[in-house]
Amino acid sequence: MTQTQNAPVDPAAMTGYEQLMAMRDGLVPPAPISALVGLIDFDGEVGAMRVALVPEQRHYNPLGTVHGGVISTLLDTAAGCSVHSTLAAGEGYTSLDLTVKFLRAVTAETGRIEAHGKVLQRGRRTALAEAQILDGQGRLLAHATSSCLIFS
Repeated sequence: MTQTQNAPVDPAAMTGYEQLMAMRDGLVPPAPISALVGLIDFDGEVGAMRVALVPEQRHYNPLGTVHGGVISTLLDTAAGCSVHSTLAAGEGYTSLDLTVKFLRAVTAETGRIEAHGKVLQRGRRTALAEAQILDGQGRLLAHATSSCLIFS
């Protein structure tokens, strides 16, 4: 979708993928959670989205590793946005569940981590997606599956 410089952007008239790319490109505000957690480098294609995070001490739990809620947020964003990218204009979705497996500890020393989400199955009313978090060496740090409800 091409926008002229002065044309208003109407997210309600866009497909899910167009909405996500408009957020990426700064044409519409990103989800507030992005700034709260520090999500970066959001991009992808229809059915597969990715997002990154540079772990900091502010993300730590009392044990000195990145909190599972931060890891889950990154996974949920990648999986959920992968489903979001498949939506037609006027469709919405909500997560029904998120099942997370934490495989390796993440700290600031881990460096930049990236979540890769993809839709495994997209029906008329439900979608199944997965996401993986990888470190800079390609090691799997965490994995999640998510079921989503699609509605008009």
